[in-house]
Amino acid sequence: MSIFKRLNPFSRLTARAGALSRIARALKLFAPMCADVIKGRYRPVPWSAFVWMALALVYLVSPLDLIPEVFLLIGMVDDVVIVGWLLTKVDNSLEDYRRWKAVDIDPPMQNPG
Repeated sequence: MSIFKRLNPFSRLTARAGALSRIARALKLFAPMCADVIKGRYRPVPWSAFVWMALALVYLVSPLDLIPEVFLLIGMVDDVVIVGWLLTKVDNSLEDYRRWKAVDIDPPMQNPG
């Protein structure tokens, strides 16, 4: 039965839903966190979140890629995977900020299988 579960595309999508929700949460909280840091309402400054976000932006706009865009679909997929991974790192760095802001304290739902 587990082989059928692995081959089912819907089960793979639900397994990735946790990562997608973390990416969305990082994008949603980064701008308010920047505003709170600039206004001095939130300390200590989560420098790692700034570094991860900067790396994601640089990789996204950089002409240097692991797989060039010349290979159409595969070249874009590597951008999505790497930028997504970096944004999950941003989300991890914003854990203290979420706790301070009392926003979405529970981690994203994980797929047990």
